[in-house]
Amino acid sequence: MADSGNIIADGEFLRSLIPQKDPFVMVDTLTKYTESRIISEFTIPSDNILVEKEHFSASGLIENMAQTVALHTGYKFYVKKLPAPVGYIGAIKKAEIITLPQIGQKLVTTVEILHDIMGVTLVQARVESGGSPLASSEMKTILAG
Repeated sequence: MADSGNIIADGEFLRSLIPQKDPFVMVDTLTKYTESRIISEFTIPSDNILVEKEHFSASGLIENMAQTVALHTGYKFYVKKLPAPVGYIGAIKKAEIITLPQIGQKLVTTVEILHDIMGVTLVQARVESGGSPLASSEMKTILAG
């Protein structure tokens, strides 16, 4: 289990936890999970659908943050032995893109769960690479159904 310090990098398992499917998967490792926090990683491949001119796009950074939220929800449901739910971004607030990372860079995305009530989750997310901040946002996600 990731909250005991184990890193989960099994792509097939991670894809089972999020609603997105290839080629639109923007997380490849779950490095830390607690009820109120998750840290994911993603190394940007050159053939990624959201790469533009050798850089991961602003849309890619936003999608990476949203998929990290989805990964948190999916893993929480997995621990409870329930199927991963489908959700969507309800709102993005205070989004800041500081710099666009290049192909091959490893993104480390940290999501802090601020509120999680009745299928609506409010989070603070930040993306770093090599200790340097790349992007941050506050977003609200909503479970479908």
